[in-house]
Amino acid sequence: MIKKNLLIAVAAAWLALAAGAGDAGPPTAPNGIVMVQGYREWQLVAPSFRPDKEHIRVILGNEAAIKACRSGARPFPDGAVFAKIAWKTRKHPEYPDAVIPGPFAQVEFMIKDAGKYKETGGWGFARFVGQELRPYGRDPGFARECFACHEPLAGNDFVFTVLAEVP
Repeated sequence: MIKKNLLIAVAAAWLALAAGAGDAGPPTAPNGIVMVQGYREWQLVAPSFRPDKEHIRVILGNEAAIKACRSGARPFPDGAVFAKIAWKTRKHPEYPDAVIPGPFAQVEFMIKDAGKYKETGGWGFARFVGQELRPYGRDPGFARECFACHEPLAGNDFVFTVLAEVP
């Protein structure tokens, strides 16, 4: 009877652990930024291409970011968020002159909170890499690396992308 109860207790503990394993929640960057949920539903700001990384990228913006892009408001308001989704490139299998998205590379976020992210121009940065959405960076200092690339764009509130023109 003791063995049976022990087996039941061990099985119950294992099932509880297994059930909780998927409840870890969304990934979190080393600086505490949690991967933004629902970003795939945002509006397109613009596509881009990084030949040095061979990445096709699509930049999306939440409502606050899109409104600021359309009006030209700078600095961007607190609450504006951009998502940059990147794929490695590949040639279209039936039309080799066409370059299309290949394997997913990463998703990056820029979150405007002028008070919280003073050291990086008012923007919080996060990157999640690969299919596993692994948080990028060993410690919170990775954001300085992101900001270093954005510093030359101080005149556009550190944002590279502008709203793509569509007639």
